[in-house]
Parts: sequence; structure tokens; C-alpha cells
Amino acid sequence: MTMKELIACCGLNCELCEARIATVTNDDEMRKKVAETWGKMYNSAEILPESINCTGCRMPGVKFAYCEYTCEIKKCVKTKGFGSCAECPEIDGCQIVGVIFKAVPGTRENIQQLMN
Repeated sequence: MTMKELIACCGLNCELCEARIATVTNDDEMRKKVAETWGKMYNSAEILPESINCTGCRMPGVKFAYCEYTCEIKKCVKTKGFGSCAECPEIDGCQIVGVIFKAVPGTRENIQQLMN
């Protein structure tokens, strides 16, 4: 697996994601921690430790439910038939992925890696 494969559709680095780390290391304590943290962060008590399973946005395998079914970026990428936002000619003016670019340093640069 390459670094590029672990870059999500939006440019987030799945290699650094605690849900992915908990999944690949099969760490139930980390799953509990992530569920608690994300529950507080997203104001949702419905995130259960057993739901913290993900191999990465663009990797084969299990996905965290939000990332697979709710994420507006992933929905857009799938609808357009792309592998990531890097393939979209509208990326520079996109308000959907632009939120991620503004909130998480390095995501725009990660997307640029996918363009090469």
C-alpha cells in the first residue's frame, strides 16, 4: 500500500485516523476512546465503540458508517464517478471540499499528490 492510497477523497490522511489505526491494530480500547471523542465532538451519543471500524476511505474493506454513507464529499465523488476530488475540474471553487481544505491543514496538498 502506498501513501497515496491512504489519502481520502477529500485529502484527509487516513493513515493518521484513529478509527483506521484501531481497526488495523484491532485495538478495542482505542475504539472506545475514539467513540467517546467523536461522540463529544459531533454532539452524538450514538457512536458506539463497535462502530469504529475503517480501513480507509479509498481502501478495500470496512468503512466507518459516516464516511461511507453520510459524507457529502464521498457522495459527490461517487456520483461523479471519480476516485477522489483530485479528478474533479471544479475542485478549486468547490464549497463542499473547501470546508476540509480550510479546517485541516495539509489536505489541499494531499489532494495535489493524487493529481500527479
